[in-house]
Amino acid sequence: MGNAVEITDDNFKEQVLDSDIPVLVDFWAIWCGPCKMIAPIVEELAVEKSGLLKVGKVDVDSYKVVAGQYGIRSIPTLLLFKNGQVVEQIVGALSKSQLVEKIEPHL
Repeated sequence: MGNAVEITDDNFKEQVLDSDIPVLVDFWAIWCGPCKMIAPIVEELAVEKSGLLKVGKVDVDSYKVVAGQYGIRSIPTLLLFKNGQVVEQIVGALSKSQLVEKIEPHL
């Protein structure tokens, strides 16, 4: 999984809601083609924004509670959390520049 943190139903509060820096959470599944397309971009952001942004991944097949809580209907969905609140929602596979454009204002 590289630099992204695996986020589970059990560690979601600690890793995301209680984080002192913004957290980009990638809701994905192994069978999802567009998820595979954005995975390398999400990893690059984890490296490039290290210290400013935490990046985590939730496998929606394994961790249905968190996905359900946030109403994840289609994947990939990226949620950006800041101070425990969703400040940005990105659905679908965007380019790296489009992702950065949506995330930057919150860092």
